[in-house]
Amino acid sequence: MVAYSGQIMLNGKNILITGGTGSFGKRFAATALTRFSPSKVIIYSRDELKQFEMQHLEPFSSHDSTLRWFIGDVRDEKRLRKALEGVDVVVHAAAMKQVPAAEYNPFEAVKTNILGAENVINASMDNGVQRVIALSTDKAAAPINLYGTTKLASDKLFIAANNHRGNRDIRFAAVRYGNVMGSRGSVIPFFIEKAKTGVLPITDPEMTRFNITLQQGVDFVIDCLERMWGGELFVPKIPSYRILDVAEAVDPDARIEIVGIRPGEKVHEDLITRTDSLSTVEFDDYYVIKPSYRQWDEEEFRLTSSTSPGTPTEPGFHYSSDANKVFLTVEQLRDLIATEIG
Repeated sequence: MVAYSGQIMLNGKNILITGGTGSFGKRFAATALTRFSPSKVIIYSRDELKQFEMQHLEPFSSHDSTLRWFIGDVRDEKRLRKALEGVDVVVHAAAMKQVPAAEYNPFEAVKTNILGAENVINASMDNGVQRVIALSTDKAAAPINLYGTTKLASDKLFIAANNHRGNRDIRFAAVRYGNVMGSRGSVIPFFIEKAKTGVLPITDPEMTRFNITLQQGVDFVIDCLERMWGGELFVPKIPSYRILDVAEAVDPDARIEIVGIRPGEKVHEDLITRTDSLSTVEFDDYYVIKPSYRQWDEEEFRLTSSTSPGTPTEPGFHYSSDANKVFLTVEQLRDLIATEIG
């Protein structure tokens, strides 16, 4: 294995993004086009209107010769195989992710989040793809809802895929992080809209969440594509926030209404559980949960996979939003909201 060099490997590559018209997919594609020189960026998604609208936005409209637009569903393995011809890098961002919708429509969540993951894996293996990285969620750590459960299963599939690659030059890994500030359906845009009524509904006043900006999430995935050995579950070190602080940052004059926990919702989220601690290595700004089955020399991995050596976490270590060392203040939240959402 070669030590992490910090040199990003998207230049000259054919990149396919599943869920490419979503918040993450759009930002990843924009970053790839403006910061690097990919040979081709393929947007793979189901919604033709979103693709049409995206084509007319910058920087996409001025990179028309680099972009390809594939209408397709990760449930459709045949279509995936066609789209993945000649692809070097896959970023798997497609998912059914709304917790209440998944609770009410469980079979649909399974088809997209689990069977779709299997399709991405199989199609990537058979098309000579070099690197595949899948987006996960904090809800996959000790899951209590169907969305988290399907994403945990998806994580396991991508990690285990490295055991079955044979002689193929391909690596699979996953990235797990918390709430993306300002993403569709997230709490801050919801609060901003509700603030117009003068009332902000709070499910539980003790609630905490991890927070990451959209660009931070994209940058972390790009870094992980470079440093991945295959089999890692990457977890960034990110701050938390208290839901009451978010409410105050959005509108300090709004009345708070306690409405109770929704189906499948936690008061606090986990990124690394106590059980995970037995397989976790801490680096400067991120953690890695190692695969269950040994796939590489663990000492070499710890010493050379980043710019500084990693350290195994202590047994019983856990990384949860309420026990985090770093919390965003109301002022920091207000500044981030102004910057990220406007």
